[in-house]
Amino acid sequence: MPGFDFSNYNRNAALHAKGVPLPKATSTGTTIVGCIYDNGVVIAADTRATSGPIVADKNCEKLHYITPQIWCAGAGTAADTEFTTALISSNLELHSLSTGRRPRVVTCMTMLKQHLFRYQGHIGAYLVIAGVDPTGVGLYTVHAHGSTDKLPYVTMGSGSLAAMSVFESTWKPNLNRDEAVALCAEAIKAGIFNDLGSGSNVDVCVIDKDKPTQLLRNYLKPNERGQKERSYRFPKGTTAYLNEKVITKEDIRRYVTVEELSSDDQQAVAEKMEIDT
Repeated sequence: MPGFDFSNYNRNAALHAKGVPLPKATSTGTTIVGCIYDNGVVIAADTRATSGPIVADKNCEKLHYITPQIWCAGAGTAADTEFTTALISSNLELHSLSTGRRPRVVTCMTMLKQHLFRYQGHIGAYLVIAGVDPTGVGLYTVHAHGSTDKLPYVTMGSGSLAAMSVFESTWKPNLNRDEAVALCAEAIKAGIFNDLGSGSNVDVCVIDKDKPTQLLRNYLKPNERGQKERSYRFPKGTTAYLNEKVITKEDIRRYVTVEELSSDDQQAVAEKMEIDT
């Protein structure tokens, strides 16, 4: 079966013990949040993917499908979040078919934390799990080492502090759907404008007890370029200039002397050009 391969870990540790420097870890940037409301749960994320100082993708998807009513937001290493959530989604579907009942959010959380703990943090996946099941609404965070939290609102990623400041100053119990969506969107915007690793657009996923899950792709575009106050397009064939100076033939003759070559000199130049070519 395909999976994660850490066969070079002992080799790298031995080389490092002999003085070989370890490769530098690539810093990642993301803001992901989640918030419970009176009839469901909302998760949101930004859409910037970075590779060191380079913006690798301006509109990537960080909200991952697990089951129709369980979704996951991922921060950390993009490949790890993508394939870890896909693996758990597959296992959870098999578990559901085996037991003959709808998947539970706590089952998804348990599978994820046991999988990540097994690799001791080498899988760089930091996840917000949200969903509804017959037991109610669930919202969890799972860290790369396997630790978990269960809270009414959560943030993760490099922009999590800015997002948490919005939640702590604005959140209130018994939010309705529209208030929860607006609050999560504002939290992501705080991460976008206060964290260099987060940016671009805001994706939102609304998971409701009584309605189908709604994925709002590019719900907000806070960095979209607006209308300029002035147009700097000029008609074809024109160019703006500050001053103009016209040089006449008399001016050219004043500074340039033209002499005709004799026939012998012309022959010598022609022979030299043939030799050069």
